[in-house]
Amino acid sequence: MTDGATGAVRHEHRRFRFPVPVSRPREEQFVSQITDSASAGVFPRLDWVDDVLSPALRAAVESLPAEESLVARYHRGWCEADGEPRASARGGGKVVRPALTLLSAVAVGGSPSDAVPGAVAVELVHDFTLLHDDVIDGDTLRRHRPAAWSLFGTPAAVLTGDALLVAALRVLAQAPQAQAGAAVQELVGALMELVEGQSRDVAFEKEHEVTVADYLAMAAGKTGALIGCACALGGVLAGADPDRVGGLREFGRHLGVAFQCVDDILGLWGRTARSGKPVGADLAARKKSLPVVAALAAPGTAGERLRELYRAPRPLTGDDIDLARHLVEEAGGRQAAQEEARRQTAAALRSLSLARPTADAYRQLHDIVRSMTHRES
Repeated sequence: MTDGATGAVRHEHRRFRFPVPVSRPREEQFVSQITDSASAGVFPRLDWVDDVLSPALRAAVESLPAEESLVARYHRGWCEADGEPRASARGGGKVVRPALTLLSAVAVGGSPSDAVPGAVAVELVHDFTLLHDDVIDGDTLRRHRPAAWSLFGTPAAVLTGDALLVAALRVLAQAPQAQAGAAVQELVGALMELVEGQSRDVAFEKEHEVTVADYLAMAAGKTGALIGCACALGGVLAGADPDRVGGLREFGRHLGVAFQCVDDILGLWGRTARSGKPVGADLAARKKSLPVVAALAAPGTAGERLRELYRAPRPLTGDDIDLARHLVEEAGGRQAAQEEARRQTAAALRSLSLARPTADAYRQLHDIVRSMTHRES
């Protein structure tokens, strides 16, 4: 809805009653018996997140200039490249980050509706990063469809990402809550870390020596910062104290690094048909994903052959990529990435306990953690 006097977009959110289980065990008992209800590789049903998020998210996207709005709507799977609505217009990914924001608000005693501006903002920023990532990496597939830049051109994709970033800041700045200023600061801080992490990731491609510590610092910025921000925003907008917000932020940061570790594994051994992203593209670009970083540092014949292959001056062929994938696994890169993902997941859950979450929210957050770190796409 648009205010005729100012042209500003006003978002109206209906109150959402958060579904809670009938039984509420004491939090102390629950923390010691973490639920395992989410099947490996299966995301919990998040239809309720879409119901809460969609009106405000659509309003934000549709408030963009016409060209950028079209690109953003295509990117989210809401329409075809010509603007024709899609039959299954609920596309746009798994909305995990908004779910974390809304659940984090509930975890500290707030309501999902308190955190809607934060949920919208992190999803807009997430789309901004994906649009720019596809341009930077030259990836032509995103969510099982041609990447936006490959259809609309690089300038249109970049400008749409920029517009989404501005829209995210505007949504938070216009939030009615007294915590809006703190929320904007939270997002701005995360954005600086995100840009630095992305910059380091690109720079790694030209560096011969990248350590696991270097990688983890990069991943904490590139991926951990925004997921940490998503969780912290839920706490901030619900009026939580700094200690609880800090616990949520660190929970999300560690979860983001674990998610990136798993993403790196899928980038080498996943399936394009499931992920909607080209598998093996990271190897072709000689990217320093965690399995590769660990394998390059490994002693033995496999590590040495991989180092030679990565330093070769010629482009890698399809056979080279298959060989590199085999060498990474033989040198222990896959196992090292899996172990790091487990360490980061454990650290995430320890940090979450510092936020003193309600038992019901903890249960559902844990289900999301499991699905993010035991996934196939």
